[in-house]
Amino acid sequence: MSWRRKHSPSAEGTFSDYQDTMPFRNDQEFGSTSTTESSSIETRIPDDICTTKPDGWGTRHTLTVFGFFGFMVSYAMRVNLSMAIVAMVMTNSSSSSEVNISNACPSLLLDSINHPFSSSPESSGEFDWSTKDQGIILGAFFWGYVILQVPGGMLAERIGGKWPFGIGMLVTAIFSLLTPLAARTGKNVLIICRIIQGLGEGVTNPAAHALMARWLPPLERSRLGGFIYIGAQAGTVITMPLCGYLISSNFLGGWPSVFYIMGTLGIIWFIFWSFFVFDSPKDHPRIEAKELSYIQHSIGLQMSQHKKVPTPWRKMLTSMPVIAILIAQTGHGWGLYTLLTELPTYLKTILHFDMKSNGYLSAVPYLAMVLFSLASTVIADNLREKNVFSNTIVRKIFLSIAHLGAASFLIGAAYSGCDRLLAVTLITLSIGVMGAFNASVQMNHIDIASNHAGVMMGVTNGFANLMGIAAPYAAGVIISDNSSLSNWRLIFLIAAAIFTADTIFYLIFGSGEEQVWNRESKPKEISNIRV
Repeated sequence: MSWRRKHSPSAEGTFSDYQDTMPFRNDQEFGSTSTTESSSIETRIPDDICTTKPDGWGTRHTLTVFGFFGFMVSYAMRVNLSMAIVAMVMTNSSSSSEVNISNACPSLLLDSINHPFSSSPESSGEFDWSTKDQGIILGAFFWGYVILQVPGGMLAERIGGKWPFGIGMLVTAIFSLLTPLAARTGKNVLIICRIIQGLGEGVTNPAAHALMARWLPPLERSRLGGFIYIGAQAGTVITMPLCGYLISSNFLGGWPSVFYIMGTLGIIWFIFWSFFVFDSPKDHPRIEAKELSYIQHSIGLQMSQHKKVPTPWRKMLTSMPVIAILIAQTGHGWGLYTLLTELPTYLKTILHFDMKSNGYLSAVPYLAMVLFSLASTVIADNLREKNVFSNTIVRKIFLSIAHLGAASFLIGAAYSGCDRLLAVTLITLSIGVMGAFNASVQMNHIDIASNHAGVMMGVTNGFANLMGIAAPYAAGVIISDNSSLSNWRLIFLIAAAIFTADTIFYLIFGSGEEQVWNRESKPKEISNIRV
């Protein structure tokens, strides 16, 4: 074949004028081509079109903003039941048992009782569910969530990530609206409702990764991709206090309003997502030629120009960098879900904070996580853009900050005893530094194999979210009916040990460089270039 333009484009022409030559700018990555051939190709593509980052707002930023709000609403619909179930269950039920307030830190318990800002007693709920029933209901979401991780990634890579992400969120939103009806119909109906919500959200992470692989230039990947995932922590920060306020009000019946409002927000988000987001830059009808050229040139041959790319399962699953991501993400899942699910219990049974204070204090660490994530993703991209460190070193630095930092603070919290200020500060710092994970392993799938980022995210995120079942179960076994300082110390130390172990493994085997099995077979056209 010969390389030529379809038309004679001006510098401001549409990108379709350059598509015949654009994907093969990086010829050296596939083998040698003559200087004449390379020069000839260079003369056909103006450098300012291909390499210069466009100024101002672009369509990739629009994707980033809607991705952020998507994950914010996603997590709001995920964690709202954790807060609402407190008000849903009968306080003096024959089946349910009160949370065991331990004898640990008795002076704090007395202080809590006499505290002038203690919340007034909550009214009893309407459901007679045992503690075991509540655990099954809360865990039902993850049964559905884990199932569709890998299929969701495969689907997103075949048809694009827009509709799997959007429709998955729409399904979750609809069943959020139906949650009060399901609960009042029966416990098993509510469990099925939560499983379906988990199925809906099960495709979100893999689909988001498939979208980011096509949209985010490598030197903006930490910043923009990290901002998208920060939406998850932002959703947690906003949802916990908001749920507490809604539950204590009579708006829409109190606790049902939590599900009505979150479900409505999910449907509104889906409408905007449908109109403003597209599977890839070349599919976007309103993208500027310079931005499209910049994205395509930056990503280059790392990303196939075709949506359907066979997954090299054997090479992928035996790749040490992929295994390192899986180990690190699973360790992160253990630590995150240990703190996310158990922190309110620790604050109530050990530090004896009242429920109103508990809701706000449970949200503060995730606010710290948002802020730390924002800072770390910007710093990571700057380090890469200025060539201070290689991508591999950057990813390893920020995982070390996230997990070794969290481990250190958790060890401190384990021995903080009854010192409220010290314990809350250390736990806040522990969760806060975990925000650096968004500048590390969270983006690593796209670094090493952008063509298969969705499937890889499905595999690793599936394992990581099994920890949403395993970590709380392990904590429950350790605590049993004895919420003592020594038992909580063991829970924190186990999480710290797992953080340390997964970091060591990633430091040895992790990589931030593209793997050879990411590319399709060597394009035949390259060996037949005639100028």
